Amino acid sequence: MHDRVTRRNFIQSASALGLGAAALGPAALAGRKIAPNSRVNVLSIGVIGTIGGTDRKQVDAHPAVQITGLCDIDSNYLEDTSLEHPDAFVCKDYREAFAEHGDKFDAVIVSTPDHTHATIMLTALANGKHVYGQKPLVHQLEELSMIDSAMEARPGLVTQVGNQRMVYPGRRAAVEILRSGQLGKAVKAYAWTGSPNPGRYFNYDRILSEPGTPPEHIDFDLWLGPCEKTPYREQLMPVRWRSWWDYGTGGLGDWGVHVLDVILFGYDELQSPIAVKTHAPAPADTFHAAPCLSTITYAVDSDRFANRHFPLHYSDSGQTPSRAALGLPPGEWKDSNMTVVVCEGGVLALTAGGDLEIWRDGVMTPGLEMPGLPEFPQLNHWHAWVDNITGKKTELRTPFPDGVRITEPALLAAKAARYPNTELAWDRSKLAFTNHQEATDTIVRRNYRDGFSPPSDFAS
Repeated sequence: MHDRVTRRNFIQSASALGLGAAALGPAALAGRKIAPNSRVNVLSIGVIGTIGGTDRKQVDAHPAVQITGLCDIDSNYLEDTSLEHPDAFVCKDYREAFAEHGDKFDAVIVSTPDHTHATIMLTALANGKHVYGQKPLVHQLEELSMIDSAMEARPGLVTQVGNQRMVYPGRRAAVEILRSGQLGKAVKAYAWTGSPNPGRYFNYDRILSEPGTPPEHIDFDLWLGPCEKTPYREQLMPVRWRSWWDYGTGGLGDWGVHVLDVILFGYDELQSPIAVKTHAPAPADTFHAAPCLSTITYAVDSDRFANRHFPLHYSDSGQTPSRAALGLPPGEWKDSNMTVVVCEGGVLALTAGGDLEIWRDGVMTPGLEMPGLPEFPQLNHWHAWVDNITGKKTELRTPFPDGVRITEPALLAAKAARYPNTELAWDRSKLAFTNHQEATDTIVRRNYRDGFSPPSDFAS
């Protein structure tokens, strides 16, 4: 049974943590107004990790920011980071940060493993805090609707997903070109990632090591957060949790925000998919399946599209489409992580790093040489979040409502691997696969562990 908590139960559990009903009062929910040129106090949750250190340091480099709180389940990370921020409060439990130090920060950086994103971010939003949240935005499909509810309830809060590659001029130009219709009606799109590839992020053997004792500096119970209790295993930490079904989202979830974003920014009509079908070698279980090749289908009713249905083909493990089939000359794709949009009048090909090519009748034009493009001034992804908190309207890519649209197809593709080679008809308004009850029961939501449920204000 899904752990749906009532508002009364949430307030009671919040009170037990010291949050209390006052934390849900009007002042807290509204968020403190930050005057221009005033300081923004920031809590960093996940202070080092794979990208937590970068997020914290980039945000801290903004002249308006002071890091006033540090939170991590790794005491070694906290000790090291405290040397950089000696005046910041320190805790290992994010719930303690809100319960005991909520008056010391206005905004929160969430750079934690995927499975903890939603519970922490939603707690921050419930307490009126601006949020910078790492990708993928959430871990469960149901949590997408929770984020939507939170943003509807807290429209004044500034949010940003870790989508730093959108600062590249080539990526911003790609959005403008798709929006302008210069390439004619859209036919289909491809996106792919080389991940999981050799490196330290994934457990490639998919062999479960024996249970062990976590290192003394790790609070493994807090690391598990909303997930059920399970033994510690060496393979899991510090970064290879990405391979685990319960904690990560595989290569498709990890890279979705960086290769699907431009497609969704370019076409506002692509709101929520109606179906997903993922080809995988075996059903995903303890570990995410790979290689995966997924087709995510959107229904469209717009003269910007060639047909009434728009297919988005999304793959991992370096599975790429045929160049010949797209009318491109022989050759290698420029990157292992790419986005390709096929239109009636040409093909847009974009690397994750912003190298943009436009192909028409076998002839390539560098994307930034396309006519009618605006200037793309230099942009700092992290500072844009802070600027908007202080009232300076810097270009913001990607606020949470857009993050929901980008995360949804990535999660669908990854989770459909539990039912490989099966078309699942998706209806997010019902949070259901309308043709597959078992899939609805198993891959849409989780049972949250006691004490780690999201705020009931945003329950779907």
